[in-house]
Amino acid sequence: MNLVDSSGWLEYLADGKNAKFFASAIENTDELIVSVVNIFEIYKKVLKEKDENSAIQVIGLMQQAKVIDISPSIAIEAAKYSYQYKIPMADSLIYATAKMNDAVVWTQDVDFKNLDGVKYIRKNS
Repeated sequence: MNLVDSSGWLEYLADGKNAKFFASAIENTDELIVSVVNIFEIYKKVLKEKDENSAIQVIGLMQQAKVIDISPSIAIEAAKYSYQYKIPMADSLIYATAKMNDAVVWTQDVDFKNLDGVKYIRKNS
């Protein structure tokens, strides 16, 4: 299973320099999970930069994968990861969601760079 972090979704949607890195994970929806945290972050960003209709369309694309809600067990694991690795709440929730679903995190967010089970690519400016 794969989970693409919000930075990867945004790169893919913008057809950025690293878009191809994320394409294989995003386009294989049978092996893709999405955290509700990603839905929040992507919806907010697209709403801010474009409009609500565009944001709804993007979320529709994301919902072709299996969406994972935040359960109490994910929240507790996320708190442990946040404390242990000194990563922000949203990143720890995404990481815990991936770990508890045997998924690899695909990202260009440096907060994930050295964590186990992560495919990281440096963001090109």
